[in-house]
Amino acid sequence: MAQRRLVVVNSEVLGDGSSELGAKLMGSFLRKLCTASPKPEVMLFYNSGVKLLAEDSHVLDALMILSDAGVDLVACGTCAGYYGITDRMAVGRISDMAEVVGRMLESEAVVTV
Repeated sequence: MAQRRLVVVNSEVLGDGSSELGAKLMGSFLRKLCTASPKPEVMLFYNSGVKLLAEDSHVLDALMILSDAGVDLVACGTCAGYYGITDRMAVGRISDMAEVVGRMLESEAVVTV
């Protein structure tokens, strides 16, 4: 039986340090994830990570591919509201912290980027 994998994206950049470099690294990570097998069952986006799901996201191409491949892209509703992107979400869906907690607890492998 394949493990249920979950990826947590809690920032719009990957790693600490240069924001410009972090944005490039996040793009590279998500594009490589598009070709990975198996793909995660779900990706949870919270804090500034929700910005990646917005219309003007520099990684929208990769997230669309992941969504089309069946990966459930879930945004924290509180976070989307805080950053003002609720009406500008281009991919994924908005949920709440109850689902975030539930998904984390039911997953066999959680990867945070």
